[in-house]
Amino acid sequence: MRLQQVLSYIRRAIDDYQMIEEGDKIAIGISGGKDSITLLYALHGLMRFYPKSFQIHAVTVDLGFDNLDFGKITEICKELSVPYTIVKTDIADIIFNKRKETNPCSLCAKMRKGALNDAIKAAGCNKVAYAHHKDDVVETMLMSLIYEGRFHTFLPVTYLDRMDLTVIRPLLYMGEADVVGFVNKNQVPVVKSPCPADGHTKREYVKELLKRLNQENPGVKERMFTAIQSGTIKGWYLDHGKQ
Repeated sequence: MRLQQVLSYIRRAIDDYQMIEEGDKIAIGISGGKDSITLLYALHGLMRFYPKSFQIHAVTVDLGFDNLDFGKITEICKELSVPYTIVKTDIADIIFNKRKETNPCSLCAKMRKGALNDAIKAAGCNKVAYAHHKDDVVETMLMSLIYEGRFHTFLPVTYLDRMDLTVIRPLLYMGEADVVGFVNKNQVPVVKSPCPADGHTKREYVKELLKRLNQENPGVKERMFTAIQSGTIKGWYLDHGKQ
């Protein structure tokens, strides 16, 4: 997939859900994985022609794993002339060594977001872009149905009033396969997560379940996404007849 195709996806999502306003300074949460790096390239490309002027600032929360190197990400940001902040933390040590959490993901996410939001505000940003794509949207909905008994998923745009910060998700129209295609075609370097819980979570189970469902019922993932957009989740509904 070419960058132009990625830009088409994110431009539509941004326009549909009014994610960017004139003068925004948008932080991009960079984990080093394929999704966040794709988002970095996409928003950088969009800056060149989007009618509303905005800035971007890349931010990574270093969880403290010894074997994690963000040198490649630093090089990319330097090539793109994007400011880059790495926040050093001891989150990995606290969760896996000191607390020895059996279900680490929830606490890790909470601590990581806290460190990220503090860095974002310190950089003077009013928005943060997360790299959640279409598969993430549907997987989160399935997780909510299976484990919570409710039809719910995260929103395209969320205002965090306590932080005075707006979360946007410009990749929500891209499937994971689209992201993989972009990364492979353009030989984009990614940083693999060394987290011992990676690949052994409820989300991973739901990801495999959705994959099987889509193989056995082609198009079911798209239909689920349409159900989210046309359903009752406030902040998601689009009147497709007026697009």
